[in-house]
Amino acid sequence: MKVWIFMGSKSDTEIMASAEETLKNASIPCETFIHSAHRQPEKIRELIEKAKDEGVVAIIAGAGLAAHLPGFIASMTDIPVLGVPLPASTLGGMDSLLSIVQMPSGVPVATFGIGKHGAKNAAIFASRLYRQLQNK
Repeated sequence: MKVWIFMGSKSDTEIMASAEETLKNASIPCETFIHSAHRQPEKIRELIEKAKDEGVVAIIAGAGLAAHLPGFIASMTDIPVLGVPLPASTLGGMDSLLSIVQMPSGVPVATFGIGKHGAKNAAIFASRLYRQLQNK
């Protein structure tokens, strides 16, 4: 079992590193991917199609601006998707927060706070999911 972390751009690495660090400190196996939902949708689709076979129990997806990535991933899987809005615009991440939290019915994304604190909380939440499944 493991957790996957997605972000759309290398510029998101600094913020999303707090999720990776939190998972590693909790001894939760994780993998990190940098793929844009707008520029590399097929690459993301290929990965998501293999996620269950890879033992993925949760996917943390950080996104800024239009924040398409978490919803795009959630539309393709029933693995829990944890969205982290990133402060990539002059709106400080409010645009990302509203985009991620307003998914249409049937495309659930658990949405966390903006930035590093949200990334860390998403990782803590994913750790709890991991531990619950591990204890079954």
